Amino acid sequence: MKLDEQFVITISREVGSGGRTIGRALAEKLGVRFCDKNLINSLVEKFDLSAKNIEMIKGQKKNWLADILQRITPVPHAGALGSTGQEFAPAVTNDELFRAESEILKEIAAQESCVIAGRSGFFVLKDCPNKLDILIRSSLSNRISRIVEKQNVSREEAERIVERVDAQRENFVRRYTDTSRYDARNYDLVLNVDGLTGDEAVDIILKYIEDSSK
Repeated sequence: MKLDEQFVITISREVGSGGRTIGRALAEKLGVRFCDKNLINSLVEKFDLSAKNIEMIKGQKKNWLADILQRITPVPHAGALGSTGQEFAPAVTNDELFRAESEILKEIAAQESCVIAGRSGFFVLKDCPNKLDILIRSSLSNRISRIVEKQNVSREEAERIVERVDAQRENFVRRYTDTSRYDARNYDLVLNVDGLTGDEAVDIILKYIEDSSK
């Protein structure tokens, strides 16, 4: 992947690995937009961006999403949108929401360089020419400990969270991509962050990009 051309970096991660934090820090380091579930859900909710409505808007205005993003969330702090932690309950089916999310991700990736966390970005954006797909992993014990610290829950509750979210994400990926999110063949870089700080993980990713572009 080349940083002197428009690029996309997708970050898939295990819950409790700190992958979202690493993705945001990477985006800030590169000075590009960070896109995650909060951003996508907020766009769908605020602007009623169903797949059907997206097609209608696209027919009316070529740079529709760029205008929306510039008004509500300038680069590189896009991840701040929707950070209140409120749950989003769309009045659409999961299939419709996935189609809408996919359209939004493709539109963002077509317009500008960005870092995208989750949302099956490795699959949705598989045709992007200058793309790097990363999987952030961590040991189960470290993931549980991080959730205990970040969410202020018991270790037993953290274990339940990991089990539930792991299953939900795997089911989601299998349903819409016909592959497993654990399949290393889906990624250019699989990084175990045990023993690493967020900054150290970002430095490793940047070094990988530098070495791979030579």
